Formats: sequence, structure tokens, C-alpha cells
Amino acid sequence: MRAQALLAAGAAAVTVLVAGAAAQTTRQQTTAKDLRPVSSFQSVADQQARSIALFEEAGKVLHHPRCVNCHPATERPLQSDAMRPHQPLVVRGADGHGVPGMTCNTCHHTANFDAARVPGHPQWHLAPASMAWEGRTLGEICAQIKDPNRNGGKDMAALLHHMAEDSLVGWGWSPGPGREPAPGTQASFGALLRAWADAGAHCPPS
Repeated sequence: MRAQALLAAGAAAVTVLVAGAAAQTTRQQTTAKDLRPVSSFQSVADQQARSIALFEEAGKVLHHPRCVNCHPATERPLQSDAMRPHQPLVVRGADGHGVPGMTCNTCHHTANFDAARVPGHPQWHLAPASMAWEGRTLGEICAQIKDPNRNGGKDMAALLHHMAEDSLVGWGWSPGPGREPAPGTQASFGALLRAWADAGAHCPPS
């Protein structure tokens, strides 16, 4: 009887350990997909350090495949969570909408077509080459998005509006089946960037 009791106790202990490990894994996965709120950075007394920390948190979105796939370093978009070169072969074209005979809207329509796992949006297109983020550090991306000569002439107000409210950017949080959404929400992403700007819009080191 004692041996059976010891075996039962041992099994129970293993069950608790496994359950605890699974819960920890779930918490880690959830945290990785979240964005810390702006309020969690208020304890950073130094304004420049707080601004950089806010941008680095927003950088979880900027470095995510949902963003980088449309900000490639080459003329060819990327696709999937693995950020593979687009198949079939398509290229940027003169205005980011592809080339004649193979424009983006040939396949990408006004909304996701989930049956074929084809993403969609009325303005589907690549970011300009001057805004390539693939392979760039957060410091380099920060400098890019602040530079009106590279960001399409946007001042800070227009930049924040684009990030926080543009529906094409917002697609990153509703990408359809088979694609991981960007971390957090567009609203929380926008709040981080507004707080970053209010704290001086400082960039991480490149």
C-alpha cells in the first residue's frame, strides 16, 4: 500500500510539473504576441531612455513578418511567416503596385480570400524602396521613418496617423488564416509610437 501511495504521489508531482511548464510556455507565447502598454514605461525617468524603450517595444511590430514582407530589401516582396520570396515571381514596379500584366491587384483584391489564403486590401502594394526594413536594425528603421525624404514627405503627425490609423497597416492584425497577426493591436502600437514621439522621438543605436 505504501509503495502504491508513493507511486501515486510521484505521478501527481509529475503532473503538476508538466502542467506548470505548459502554463509557463503559454504565458511566454502570449507575452511574445503582446505589446507592453505605455504606462509600463512611466518608471523610466530619463526621457531619452524612455523614448528609445517605447520605440523598441513598437519595434516588435516593425520587425514582424506582417510588416517586413511589404518592406523588402529587394524589388521582390516576401510572404508567409518565414518571409520567403513571393511566389509567383513578382516585382515592385514603378509605383509599388507591380508591373503591367502582373500588378498586385491581379491576385490581391479588396479583402482577404481565405479559401485560397490570398491576402487582400483595396490599396495592396509594396512600400517604397526608400522604406526597406528587411535586414535593418530598429535604429536604422527609426531614422528612415523620421526622414521626410524617405517616408513619402510625412511629418511626425502624418507618420503617426499612418501607423495608428491607416487600414493597410491595420491589415497586419487581421491577416487571415495561416498567418500570424502582428503583436498587440494597431491601437496599442499607435499609442506606443505617440508616446515615443512625445518623449522626443529618439532612435535606438543603429
